[in-house]
Amino acid sequence: MIRPTIPEDTPKLLPLAQGTGVFKEHEIEALQEVLDDYHGAVKDLGHHAVTFEKDGQVIGFAYYAPAAMTDRTWDLYWIAVSKQTQARGVGSQLLHHVEEHIRRLRGRVLFIDTSSLPHYQLTRKFYLKHGYEQAAVLKDFYTDGDDKVVFRKRLAT
Repeated sequence: MIRPTIPEDTPKLLPLAQGTGVFKEHEIEALQEVLDDYHGAVKDLGHHAVTFEKDGQVIGFAYYAPAAMTDRTWDLYWIAVSKQTQARGVGSQLLHHVEEHIRRLRGRVLFIDTSSLPHYQLTRKFYLKHGYEQAAVLKDFYTDGDDKVVFRKRLAT
């Protein structure tokens, strides 16, 4: 079941993200701040967080928001699935849920940023498999040798 994220989810989402093995420690700290802000005031700015729960266990989440100063452009900031349930369709269901919700909100296009590092290869394949195009590569964005890879998908026809 995909449902809105509640404050009580945060202590479960942080170790879930950390357990994927792809996020750096400072990214986990940033996730804590993002979720704290979400449960504070940014929800009122159109930000959305959803949690995937199965049999009482939190197994995935996504965080997305409209891009400021754009015409119906959205960003997917976080999507993660517990390592134990990866490659079983949970990420696909979360991504589909996000896309459909953005479509209902009249969203036009969705952007997703990720890393070029080798351990993100499956992530990049995941986005391509779901109809995203690689729109840009920003060399050495995160650090030397770690490029930002930008994916996009048009949602509105």
